Amino acid sequence: MSRSQRLLDLIQVLRRHRRAVAGAVLAQEVGISLRTLYRDIGTLRAQGAPIDGEAGVGYVLRPGFMLPPLMFAEEEIEALVLGSRWVSERADGLLGNAARNVLAKIGAVLPDDLKDSIAASGMIIGPGEPIAAGDAELATIRQAIRTERKVQIRYADERGATTTRLIWPLALAFFDRVRVVVAWCELRDGYRHFRTDRIATIDVTADRLPRRRAALLREWHRLNEVPEQ
Repeated sequence: MSRSQRLLDLIQVLRRHRRAVAGAVLAQEVGISLRTLYRDIGTLRAQGAPIDGEAGVGYVLRPGFMLPPLMFAEEEIEALVLGSRWVSERADGLLGNAARNVLAKIGAVLPDDLKDSIAASGMIIGPGEPIAAGDAELATIRQAIRTERKVQIRYADERGATTTRLIWPLALAFFDRVRVVVAWCELRDGYRHFRTDRIATIDVTADRLPRRRAALLREWHRLNEVPEQ
């Protein structure tokens, strides 16, 4: 276990306890010796962590302490690498470039022992089939979602029949072979899912959603029994 990982684990253990915890208990939870624990407590205090207590009494982390930026556990780095590589391979070009930039920015400021974890990560995304929807179309949808604007689309169903819809886009779902817009459809007066490869035209209107997107999305999660992310 790297030193950065060990210090992060100790902070996380302290966060779980609201009252002073004996050093022996903390050492056991983190998986280190008591001597190492005392040394790590001193290191964290020197870095500004508000840890009260002393040997023989116990230790407690005062509320409100925020971890320094980019202090990640090894599993968290692997999750970032895997997610960023998936986006770079499966999302549109703009998001793909953004994902690569994120990894580069994180790698530039991480401690050396964690920076090496990105370069040596064993997280690999397998090859997949290309997805039909264009980059500009997806960027437009994402912009409408962020700004909470209504969107007018011309949409073809599975039989090829086309209708004009005024929708309230709430989320964009990425599957292996398709991308789907989760939206409220004014024509159907209900939540609907629109495959982006069946959207013939798209136009973001000046009209804002009548309700906040977050509230609508929570309602969609509840109605569809989909766990909130």
